Amino acid sequence: MAVVLSTPGLAAADEATGGKDTTYYISLGDSLASGYQPDVDKDTDVAYTDQLYAQLKQRTPGLKHIRLGCTSETTESFIDGGKCDYPDAKSQLDAALKAMAQHQGKVAYVTLSVGANDILLNCVTPARTLDGACLNSKSQTMAKNLAQIAGTLRKAGTDNTQFVGSTYHNPFLGAWLQGPAGQQAAKDSAPLLKAANTGIAQVYKSTGFKVADVAGAFSSDDFTTQVNVPGAGEVPANVAKICQLTWACTKQDPHPNADGHKVIAGAFTAVLAENGAPGAGESPTPSEPATPGASESPTPSEPATPDAGESPAPSESAAPGAGTDSGANSPTVNGDLAETGASSNTPVLAGAGLAVVAVGAAAVYFARKRRTGEES
Repeated sequence: MAVVLSTPGLAAADEATGGKDTTYYISLGDSLASGYQPDVDKDTDVAYTDQLYAQLKQRTPGLKHIRLGCTSETTESFIDGGKCDYPDAKSQLDAALKAMAQHQGKVAYVTLSVGANDILLNCVTPARTLDGACLNSKSQTMAKNLAQIAGTLRKAGTDNTQFVGSTYHNPFLGAWLQGPAGQQAAKDSAPLLKAANTGIAQVYKSTGFKVADVAGAFSSDDFTTQVNVPGAGEVPANVAKICQLTWACTKQDPHPNADGHKVIAGAFTAVLAENGAPGAGESPTPSEPATPGASESPTPSEPATPDAGESPAPSESAAPGAGTDSGANSPTVNGDLAETGASSNTPVLAGAGLAVVAVGAAAVYFARKRRTGEES
């Protein structure tokens, strides 16, 4: 059974009215942003966004955190709403834009982790295999939606706002501990996740976002280095990292644990420590893309400024699915990563990964077209 990967976030770390020196950090996305834990039935403070905020606040004492991550968020629901309720806002994107309008010129950081739920949450067959046609279709929609989200947020910021989006770790690597079939499934998952992350990173870069390399921080492609894991013996470094930093090897749940969120926060910190924020007129030069197959989605209208206070916290529209499928031979995913198939599914996985890369290129064109139209 596939369960949702996300948990609702809190509106702000501080409810105090900001003074003239106050700046803001807005965290957005799915359960990576909100810190969902499989054995906790409420919001947690272990999220990478909370840990990142603590680090950023040390060098920016007046910084306040507006926390908007939402249970089971997809790129579609991020735009249109439906997963979490935001007072005075129709969606997480709408709530973010209102917060940015309210604190215009004072938003220092915006981080975003969203997209994985789109591809895999809906593409698991009753036989626990991945539907290739579904994966291709969802990856195309994801890339175009992500380009709209990132482009719209970027336009709402200023020259002093740093925007960072993340790639994803690979919890399918936890299947390695299940014997030869699981080891093959873990190997098969690597090119798919790498291709998906390549597409996601390409979309972010095309819209002026920096990219936090979460996949790299988890050593996702390192099958060569061997590490001794108590109870499992010698395993590849990427498998050891997944067992150490997520619940994939113990609860068959893909979410990062507190240590995993610390590593993710570090990936964001490394990017934010780089000198300079992207300029509003800065336009990265992508490779020549193919023309996208869908028409451009409209940009959300300029939101009204909230009457007072921070952007409100989302209230969860449905309780997050917790728990695991103890009878499965491969990891059950709570949300953005579905059960991995056996090696017979390799062509499906590889095909879907290639589709994400292709659509990533199309989304670059889409994002550039949007920015040109908005700035003209």
